[in-house]
Parts: sequence; structure tokens; C-alpha cells
Amino acid sequence: MPERLLIVDDEPDMLKLLSMVIGEKTDYEAVTTNNPVEALEMAKKGGFDLVITDLKMPGLDGIELLEAIKDINEDIPVIFITAYGTLESAVEAMQKGGFDFITKPFRKEQILFTIEKAMKMSRLQKENRELKERLKKSGG
Repeated sequence: MPERLLIVDDEPDMLKLLSMVIGEKTDYEAVTTNNPVEALEMAKKGGFDLVITDLKMPGLDGIELLEAIKDINEDIPVIFITAYGTLESAVEAMQKGGFDFITKPFRKEQILFTIEKAMKMSRLQKENRELKERLKKSGG
């Protein structure tokens, strides 16, 4: 089963672009929504390995979405993409557990590199947790 990415952006063109780039260049399954509240409901159901979200969205901004996702599963990496990148918003996103912060416009190589980096880290964390559990069970 391919690893799944949840992409959240209120701009349909950005969703199409990211979905197309990920579909063409990776083996990941990209699930998109332009509604951050819907994204949160989808995240609660689980099954996502990474979230890519816009920072500024109506209803629920990217930081609020990050906090809610981290409450559900603190290990899911969250990558921010935004046209409104300020140093303050980048620092806040990272302090609250964001994986990376990319400003629009970005090059597709940049987003693909960041996705790959986040997925590697996520796999290592999962493997580490599983090894610790196995060690506990074996009495170590």
C-alpha cells in the first residue's frame, strides 16, 4: 500500500499542481482538499503519513491545523507552503512542530526533496518506536 499524503490548500490550482507533481514523480498517494476543517476530519480517520498545508486559509489556518493534527498523531510531519511567508510565521510553525516551511512560488524539486526528507524521518521514527516496543516485550 503506498504511503499517503494529505494536501490542504484553499487554492484549487495549487492542489492540482501538487497532486500532479507528486503523482508523476513519486509512488505516494496524494489526497487533496481545499477545506481545512474537512482535512482535520480526514486526519482523525488516520492513514496519512504526511500533511502539506497552506498557512493562510479561511476557517482554520495552517498553524491551527498543525496543532490539531499533532494532537491526533504527533509523529505525522507537517510541511507548510505559503505565499505569505514571514520569519515570524515560519518560526511559529517550526516551534509548534512543523517539519518545514516553503514559500510560494517554489520549484517542484524543492517540494519533492522536502517530502522525501520528511518521509525518511517519519519512517525512522516509526522503526525506532517499533524496535523500542520489541525490546520492552523481550524484557530488555
